[in-house]
Amino acid sequence: MGAIAVFRCGTVQDTTSVMENPVVRENRNEGTLAWLIDVPERRCPPPDHQWCRRPQIEGYCSKTSYVTGDSLKIFVSTDPASAYTLDIFRMGYYGGKGGRLMKSAGELQGRTQEVPLADKTNLIECDWDLAYSMVIPDEWVSGVYIGKLTARQDSSQSYVIFILKDKREADITFQCSDLTWQAYNRYPYWHSMYDEGQKPWVNTNGARISFDRPYNLYVNNLPSAFNPLSNGAGEFFLWEFPLAFWLEREGYDVTYISNTDTHSDAEGLLRSEVFLSVGHDEYWTHKMFENVTRARNAGINLMFLSGNSVDGTVYLEPSTDGRPDRITGRLPEREFRNEDELMGNTSYGVGYGDIAIRNADHWVFEGTGIQAGDTLKNLVGWEYHGYPLKKDPSLLVLGLGKIKPNKFADPEAPDHAMVIYTAEKGNFVFNAGTCFWSLPLASPPGYQNPVNDQGELGKQLIDFTEEDPRIQRITRNLIDRGIRGGGD
Repeated sequence: MGAIAVFRCGTVQDTTSVMENPVVRENRNEGTLAWLIDVPERRCPPPDHQWCRRPQIEGYCSKTSYVTGDSLKIFVSTDPASAYTLDIFRMGYYGGKGGRLMKSAGELQGRTQEVPLADKTNLIECDWDLAYSMVIPDEWVSGVYIGKLTARQDSSQSYVIFILKDKREADITFQCSDLTWQAYNRYPYWHSMYDEGQKPWVNTNGARISFDRPYNLYVNNLPSAFNPLSNGAGEFFLWEFPLAFWLEREGYDVTYISNTDTHSDAEGLLRSEVFLSVGHDEYWTHKMFENVTRARNAGINLMFLSGNSVDGTVYLEPSTDGRPDRITGRLPEREFRNEDELMGNTSYGVGYGDIAIRNADHWVFEGTGIQAGDTLKNLVGWEYHGYPLKKDPSLLVLGLGKIKPNKFADPEAPDHAMVIYTAEKGNFVFNAGTCFWSLPLASPPGYQNPVNDQGELGKQLIDFTEEDPRIQRITRNLIDRGIRGGGD
């Protein structure tokens, strides 16, 4: 770990300052692969899901994010009733094992808890009896945490997931895209934001969804085949964990938040020099947009290592029992019309392609060996950002991607664009414009490549298992420049 922490960007860093950040100290602890779950692949006909709901054991947490000293509350159902174990892990690098065991709750007695009937808005809001509670210790470090649930009766497994935030100053804020995870969560059967009246893919404005329910296995039919690690964990392991694993491997000082924290805590966004939007970051509230714009205007560097971001407009409302930010759904306007003003370009849905490099002499490409005309293969996908661009004289196009024909994309789909612009205080906004940006950075345990469904061409695996040093160096250049204070 020491060598990894000392070397960054091909130069020797100050050993003391790097070694003392909490993420480096945390990753010196012993890691384990015991966090991985085994969920057999099965297919089910309607009205069940493509990959089948797994009611043998499932659960959820009382909040999306906590701070130390909060009471973590976990709700679990087992069907049939069964004893089960609960083990809580923090996700990071940990010598390449990806997780550290933080707490074993031992054997607990489960029971079958009621799944309420949906109301006329398709809302499912579980009100289960408390299964386990603990006060989060002060020494736990900000990160993404999972609870691994294992039923004794048949060894069925699933996760619960939560984010531990903090209030300290850090170099990087990693925003998890959990509003989007929940938008696509179909628990128990076709109750996502896309399934009005329990009818699959009815994509209008009426559906309301709650965080008070488990995450089903990820069902989207576009970017991912069967992925067992999505059973209870939303989309975190699909698109976000490779970046978290890589950042912690490199020894960066990173703190983690939820989309709901971006919504509710504008001041908290000012604790870091760099703000990261990661993976599939589709759904934002207007307050999130305002708060991140305010952070940019205050000098924070923004990096959209994501696709289809800042696209859908949603609200956040309290749960029935008054806990804030537990229910969400679309606003009437459905989409932002000015996302380019923040991100530098415009959000789109499905689009696959390569990125042809432009302005190769820019500092973003320093040390990569990239030259004008070089291509980053298959990096656009599965959703992207492109033209039209922000009208700003400082904006530079760093890469262009022609969208390859596929059955989900408009035949006249606008080109992808990777861009950067300079904000008022000399800080920068970088937009990679693709959900796939994090995938060539690292392949942590359990990593699974995405799939490009090209219709008549069949499902084509996109292989990112080999780390790409060019993407790594670009990402280092951006983060290191951001930490040092900004753009050109």
